[in-house]
Amino acid sequence: MSTTTGGWSELLARKHRAAVSVFAGGILVFAINTFLTSASLPSTVADIGGEEFYAWVVTVFLIASVVSSMLVTRSLAQFGARGAYLIGFSAFAVGSVICALTPTMGILLAGRLVQGLGGGLLTGLAFAVVQIALPRRIWSRAVALISAMWGVGNLVGPALGGMFAELGLWRGSFWFLAALTAAIAVLAARALPRGRGSGDRHPLPWASLAAVTVVAAAVSVASVAASTTVIVLLGVLAAAAMTGFVAVDRRGDTGLLPRLAYTRGNPLKWIYLSVAVLAIGSTTEAFLPLFGQQVGGLSPFAAGLLPAALSSGWTIAQITSSTWAHGRAASAARVAGPGLLAVGLSGYGVLQPLSGAAAVFGWYACLVLAGTGIGMAFPHVATAAMGITTDQAEAARASAGVNSVQMVANTVGTAVAGLLVSLGSDPASSTRLLCFGFAGLAVLGVGIAMRSVRPAGPSAD
Repeated sequence: MSTTTGGWSELLARKHRAAVSVFAGGILVFAINTFLTSASLPSTVADIGGEEFYAWVVTVFLIASVVSSMLVTRSLAQFGARGAYLIGFSAFAVGSVICALTPTMGILLAGRLVQGLGGGLLTGLAFAVVQIALPRRIWSRAVALISAMWGVGNLVGPALGGMFAELGLWRGSFWFLAALTAAIAVLAARALPRGRGSGDRHPLPWASLAAVTVVAAAVSVASVAASTTVIVLLGVLAAAAMTGFVAVDRRGDTGLLPRLAYTRGNPLKWIYLSVAVLAIGSTTEAFLPLFGQQVGGLSPFAAGLLPAALSSGWTIAQITSSTWAHGRAASAARVAGPGLLAVGLSGYGVLQPLSGAAAVFGWYACLVLAGTGIGMAFPHVATAAMGITTDQAEAARASAGVNSVQMVANTVGTAVAGLLVSLGSDPASSTRLLCFGFAGLAVLGVGIAMRSVRPAGPSAD
């Protein structure tokens, strides 16, 4: 196997350009949707009502995305890359149209459910198709490009959502998503091969799928629950369901995650845990505008630049680290990444009691550092999972598993972040609880990353 590393010019070469456009486009519509919907949601509720279900607009989408992300491998096996992508784009577009036409909050939630089913499939297919369609030497570049689409979405989504809301045309945001998705679907139909897949008809692991759905639902509901008792009970339920998922999924040959994740001596489990730590750390950005306004007295625009600082550090580091980090340097980046994340979040928390221009500048600098930690590690962690085995079927499952773990971690991280914020006695203490709590997890992530870079052992459970 070649150990040379291809450059950006090879990734964007004509022979790869169409496939790259499809998987990057799938991530882009998901990312834009995430931020665009949040920006236009207040106008939506003001028009059609249903304020009591405000948080469920996000919750329903996340739960559906987690479930469909677990079905990527089977979709590829059954329908091939072209068919699976067209199913994902079609579901996302149909869900967007339902949201655009909705007269009530109930129908909006139904549209978000359909959107989520398509979105989870699209994000998971990106990692799986990179592993299948591109040579290994440019995988880290491809993963960096995939992740950079989140940065683009973080910039474009709020701007578009705010524009549509400002014009009183919140439905236009969903029409825009439907049109963009349809355009990329046409490209997918032309660019991807017509292969029908392997026809794999192994039964779905319903018990595993049910367990992970309970986990996603429990933590999502906990993030919007008002009662501490309910939050604790839902947390216990989520922990029990996750334990049940591992117990059930590791049995047999048709689990949602590849068998290698449960093999003693194989680093895939640690790779997945590294993905989870980085993904959870990134969920702090949802609360940064709130912290900026309440603690720092920043304007909405200036506070909105705080998550942009995290995303910019993330995006720049992903692109640059995929250029210089290879071999041992890539392993070092995987270990150093969560360390920088911990330092950046800790610094942001320490600076919270302070005020003035210097303190605010320090906030931005710490968030750029935290984002740099995520970005420098993630492409190499994902690439390690994609190349964990030479068995094509297991490698495809390991690749799709990166997205599944990321989706579950994002859902859990958002819920835990909301819980930590709610425990604070004032905005500054809420900020410190969140930052120090997630910084502690990132420190643990350094140890996890060190385990993940060890060579695979021969023994199995």
